[in-house]
Amino acid sequence: MTTTTINVSGMTCGHCEAAVKEELGALPEVTEVSVELNPGATSPVTITSTSELDDAAVRAAVDEAGYEVK
Repeated sequence: MTTTTINVSGMTCGHCEAAVKEELGALPEVTEVSVELNPGATSPVTITSTSELDDAAVRAAVDEAGYEVK
């Protein structure tokens, strides 16, 4: 198992958190996503996966949810 932490900006509520979790959780190798929501600031997102994640795929998933990796 591999754990990766990214910082995501723009999330302000539980709906935002759920959208990011859904998009990242859809990546094939992802087994768990947890978010430490910091409304109005960057929020750390921890992703557990079975192998190293492709940075471009992670950024694309967060972008699809409507947010930005910092």
